[in-house]
Amino acid sequence: MAIMAHPDDIEFACAGTLSGWSQAGARISYVLCTSGDVGIARPGITKKEASSIRESEQQSAAKIVGANEVIFLREPDGMLQATLELRKKLVREIRRFRPEVIFCGDPNRLWVEGTYINHPDHRAAAFAAVDAIFPAAGQPNLFEELSEEGLTAFKPRKVYASRLEQGGHLVAIDDTIEIKISALRAHRSQFEQWDPGKSVRERASLLAKEQKGMEFAESFTVTTLESDELWEQHHGEALGRGPGA
Repeated sequence: MAIMAHPDDIEFACAGTLSGWSQAGARISYVLCTSGDVGIARPGITKKEASSIRESEQQSAAKIVGANEVIFLREPDGMLQATLELRKKLVREIRRFRPEVIFCGDPNRLWVEGTYINHPDHRAAAFAAVDAIFPAAGQPNLFEELSEEGLTAFKPRKVYASRLEQGGHLVAIDDTIEIKISALRAHRSQFEQWDPGKSVRERASLLAKEQKGMEFAESFTVTTLESDELWEQHHGEALGRGPGA
């Protein structure tokens, strides 16, 4: 499961990794906190129209990556807050899909390479995701009313927080870099003035320089919440169906 703020955030952060895992048999769930309804700077366009465009683009991009579903929580774009209400919505999705791995942003990222201030929605989505992942999703007496929907406590195995800088856990995307770029290009409303291919390749190549034999990479801070032994004890039967992400 990948939890991010806006349409196109997942493609930038981890689409190469997700595509590779999908090809290997993993089930993939996209959860977007907003529909990016203020993300089209085009005179005269309404939020409703922008939301429809961006949701459609995200569906197309997710299909290219190989995702099994796309969930839109439709929180207000540009005003996202890491509230208890949002945490509960994310816990509901985690308990429903029961992912082995969850991808999210880094809630501590604010200043980026002296050229960018991380979007407040990105930070809010990351904080909400982390708080939903642990301990909330795995605590049976927290949001216990979700059990009335048949959704019981579930603790994911690992968390992959996206990184822009070097020094993290690298995943090779040599075989899926073009899929990542194609998925980004599906967000046509965001790339009317430029093509993301060159900058995406440059970033992925820079990250890959840390590892010999790797041409392109995505980088993550990885946290293991359940050891291999405990996960196999609790979920051994599910492992044969391929992991969920």
